[in-house]
Amino acid sequence: MSAEIIIIIIGALFILLAIVDAIKFKNSSLRIPLGLLGIILLIYGGYSYEAINLPGQIEKAELGNKRQIEGPIENVQVISPIENDSVACRILTKGVYPDSHDKDIWVLLKPSDDKYYPQSDHTNTSFKRNGEWQVITRFGGDKGESFDIVVYETDSIATKYFSSIIEKWKETNSYPGLEPEMLPGGAVEVDRIIVSLKESCRGVF
Repeated sequence: MSAEIIIIIIGALFILLAIVDAIKFKNSSLRIPLGLLGIILLIYGGYSYEAINLPGQIEKAELGNKRQIEGPIENVQVISPIENDSVACRILTKGVYPDSHDKDIWVLLKPSDDKYYPQSDHTNTSFKRNGEWQVITRFGGDKGESFDIVVYETDSIATKYFSSIIEKWKETNSYPGLEPEMLPGGAVEVDRIIVSLKESCRGVF
């Protein structure tokens, strides 16, 4: 149970005690401070919980240029942004996949430091539906810096590895990137494009 939930529960208990105290002991001086403290804890706990647990799906991300695909889809590929696109600090990377596809799809960014950075939203893996996939992609770097957007198909072991890496980075608030030799064997590259930043994104996230 998170600290925010505990604070909310304590706040509710204080308010309940204040109400009980007001009913049983009408002249008691405890009900007002108990009630005020309970309300303050409820407001603080609720605000903190919402800030920390804000659903990832409402995070706003810009859309880049989109490539048109014709004919049956035979492999996983990126359709937005497009090769050599100029992108914002936070974009929605989108793509397509064939009907028979049953693996997870991961997007990794490879900036000029030649390390790899798995991208995720609240689901970690890219969201898949009706032949299309997408994931929020966050860049950090200087204006004009080039990035490889690399798409991988992964098995369950590779997916678990990338998810654990993201959780570890979030806990420590440190994002050192993955060296090429650290990429799991169950991740197979299926597409790659190069984009550049149209603005400075250093320190944005």
